[in-house]
Amino acid sequence: MKLSKAQAKAMIEVNRLVALDRALSLDERMFVLENYQESTGGNNTLLGAFFTPQQLAREVAIETPDCKTIVDLCAGIGSLAFVCKDRAERIVCVETNAEYVRVGRKVMPDATWIHADVFGDWFKDFERFDVAVSNPPFGPIRADAWDGRYSGPRFEYKVIELASRIAKNGTFLVPQQSAPFRYSGVRQYEEKQDEQCRKFIAATGIEMEMNCGIDTSASRDLWHGVSPICEIVTCDFDVIVQQTKEQGEKIAAAPTIAPVSAPVSRTSRELEQLDLFAEAA
Repeated sequence: MKLSKAQAKAMIEVNRLVALDRALSLDERMFVLENYQESTGGNNTLLGAFFTPQQLAREVAIETPDCKTIVDLCAGIGSLAFVCKDRAERIVCVETNAEYVRVGRKVMPDATWIHADVFGDWFKDFERFDVAVSNPPFGPIRADAWDGRYSGPRFEYKVIELASRIAKNGTFLVPQQSAPFRYSGVRQYEEKQDEQCRKFIAATGIEMEMNCGIDTSASRDLWHGVSPICEIVTCDFDVIVQQTKEQGEKIAAAPTIAPVSAPVSRTSRELEQLDLFAEAA
């Protein structure tokens, strides 16, 4: 996407701020978030890298509970982490793009930044997180390191399944077609699942719940270079853990069924004796 003169000028200021040796002020950090142009990276379309507008990010934060630890998966430059900075004692940001990590460390200097493939083994160094948040890349983005139950093309579902393994709860921004409901930009709430959504739920057991009533369509034109209709979904991953535990207990407690004995073969002499008994009766 070609930048306008105003956008190009703002991006020059962004680069100047990021290059400073000192910590940025709150206003400077917000300037970076609002004016950083991900399209300058050249491959943001292939990576599905479109950063969350701050207005929309604040709406995601509404559905993010106060807790001890938050992990921001596919964190970009820290848009979601920034609005959740007062929600947790510790925030961990995971991002595969080195340039985004460099900028993100200026935006969220108090966060722990992990430069890694989100589907790698980076999480082994952490205990289970309280909450996972993410505005993951949308659609059929390459995920070579992915190994999970969902085998379809949607990258956002793979991130949610990953979150279910490492966090107790999750709040995610997904394309409207990937949510099991329609609320944003429509006349009335409607439950609706397409084929991939049904496959994801069947494969993982993860339920994506409706938020508190947030219509994200007001932020549609605030994205850089795209204008998607999204939904905010929430997940209680502890429910899945409990269900799995209960299923395991039921299997363990099930009575053992004795194997059916094979028919007893009899010799010709025994069969003759049985015939004699029958005649005597």
